[in-house]
Amino acid sequence: MNQPHNPQQVLRVENLSIELPPGADRSHAVQGISLDVYKGEILCVIGESGSGKSVLSAAIMGDYAKGLRHSEGVIDFLGNDICRMDEKTLRQLRGNRIAMIFQEPMAALNPAIRIGQQVEEIFDIHAPNMPAAERRERMLALLDSTQLPDPPRIANSFPHQLSGGQCQRVVIAMALAMNPDLLIADEPTTALDVTTQAQVLKLVRDLRGRGQHGILFITHDFGVVAEIADRIAVMEGGVLVEIGERDQVLNAPRHPYTRKLIAAVPALHPELHAPSADGEMALRIEHLTKTYNVGGRSVQALKDVSLELPRGKTLAIVGESGSGKSTLVKAAIRLVDSDSGHVWVGDTDFLALRGKALATNRRRIQMIFQDPYGSLNPRHRVGDIIARAARLRGLSAKDAWAEAGDLLEQVGLKRDALERKPRQFSGGQRQRIGIARALAMRPEVLIADESVSALDVSVQQQVLELLAELQQRLNLSILFITHDLRVAAQISDYIAVMHQGEVVEYGSAEQVLLRPQNTYTQTLLAAAPGASAMPSVPVAPESTVTEPPRLLRPHAR
Repeated sequence: MNQPHNPQQVLRVENLSIELPPGADRSHAVQGISLDVYKGEILCVIGESGSGKSVLSAAIMGDYAKGLRHSEGVIDFLGNDICRMDEKTLRQLRGNRIAMIFQEPMAALNPAIRIGQQVEEIFDIHAPNMPAAERRERMLALLDSTQLPDPPRIANSFPHQLSGGQCQRVVIAMALAMNPDLLIADEPTTALDVTTQAQVLKLVRDLRGRGQHGILFITHDFGVVAEIADRIAVMEGGVLVEIGERDQVLNAPRHPYTRKLIAAVPALHPELHAPSADGEMALRIEHLTKTYNVGGRSVQALKDVSLELPRGKTLAIVGESGSGKSTLVKAAIRLVDSDSGHVWVGDTDFLALRGKALATNRRRIQMIFQDPYGSLNPRHRVGDIIARAARLRGLSAKDAWAEAGDLLEQVGLKRDALERKPRQFSGGQRQRIGIARALAMRPEVLIADESVSALDVSVQQQVLELLAELQQRLNLSILFITHDLRVAAQISDYIAVMHQGEVVEYGSAEQVLLRPQNTYTQTLLAAAPGASAMPSVPVAPESTVTEPPRLLRPHAR
C-alpha cells in the first residue's frame, strides 16, 4: 500500500443507504456502506452491473438519479457531510474540491468547442478572477502534466481530432484543474484499447504518487484493480461484501462472491493444450484486401490477409480499434465488398457466389453479435426470433417452434422463454438467445464478434464455457473476434494478431501467448492490466508446442 505514514483522510462514508423507488427489484441501491479514502492512495471499488458502485460514486458528488433517496448515513468530506449540503454548496464543491473522471471521454467533452477553451471554462467557474494569461498558462501546463504531446496543438483541437486516449487525458486534465482533494474515476479505461489503457493507468498511478489526491476508482475489471489498487472494496447487490489491502483481497479473498469474481477472470497464461494441426479446414481466407476512400484518400483496411480455421477449432482474431478485425469479418461474410482475395467455406469460394447460391450458403456462416441488447428485435417473442431462422432451412412453423425450444435448452434456458420478449432477460441470457438463433441455421462456422465484451466477468465466463461446450458437442468451428487477450487465451486454439490491417502474428494460442515473435504482440501482452499481479494458472510445458495450420501461415513481421 502506498499511503504516507500519516495519511490525511479525505473521505469517510459511514453506514450509507440509498433507497430505490417502489417496485424495484430490491429496496436499496446501496445499503450500509462504510469506507474511507486517504490522500496518496487508490481505493478501487469493484462490482458487476447493478452492484451499486456508480450510485455510490454519484452520491459522493451529491448527485442522485431520479427516484433515488438518501435514507441513512454520512458522506464526510474533510469534515463536512455532503448529505446535508444544499445545491449551491455542492456546485462549489464539484469540479473544485471533488472532481470526476468519466467513463466516456467523447461524451464528457463538447464536440463544438476547442479543447483549450473547455479546460479554461473550469477556471471561469471556480476562479473567475484569474487573469486570461494565467488561465491559458495553467491550461497548457495541465495538458502537459497528463503527458499529452504538443499541448498548444491539443488546445487548438476539437475532440473529434483526438484519439480516445488523448480525450481521456483531456478529461483527467480538466478534473485536475483545481487540484482537488478527491478524484473519482468512474470506469475511465473501459472504452480504451489495451495499450492506451495501460498509459492512462500509469498516469493514474503517477497522480497517486504526487500525494495530493485521494483517488476512488470505480471498475468492473479485476485486471485494472490488480494494476493500480492500494485497497479494494467489493460490492454486490448494493452491499459492501469485502474490503482490504490489494494483495489480501486478490490472493486470499474472504467472501464467496469475491472468490467467484476472481475465479471468473480469464488467465492471460492459462493451462494451454496445443491443438492438432491436422484435419479439414472449415474456413480459409486467402490474400484478402479492402480499401476505403476517406476524405479523398485511400485507406487500406485489409492488407493481403490470409488465415485458416480448422474444423472444430477456435481461431481468435486479436487487435485494437482500427486494426482491421471487424472489417475482416464484414468482408468474409459479404457485408462489405473486398477488393481481392478468396474466402473458402469448406470447398466453396464464398466471395464467388451470386444470387440463390449465395443465399443458400449464407447459413453456413452465422454471427453472434457484440450487443446482446441491440441484436434482438424487442417487439418479437424469443420463440419467433429463433424459429424464423430455423424456417429459413425449410422447416414447418410447428417444427421450427419445437426446434427453437430445443435450442433454448441447449444454451441453458428454459422452454418457457419462447413466449417472452428480449427485454425480460439479462444481458447474459440475451447473448444465449443470440447463440440459439445462430445455431438454428446449423452453421459450419460461428463468428463471435466481441460477443462477451459487454458482459460482466462472471456472465462472460458462463458464455465462454457455453461456447466451448457447444463446440465440443456440435463440432463447431469458431472465429472469435476480441480485443481482450485474456478471453483469447481462454477460448482459442489459434490466435491471429492484427495491426493496421495486417496479420502480424499467427500461431497456436500457446505459441503466441508464451513465445510471441512480433514486437506488437509483445507490447499487447505487456500492456494487459494486472498481468503480473493477478493469480494465474501454471502454463503447459514447453514440449507441447506445435505449429499452426500449415498453409498460408504468414511470416512474423
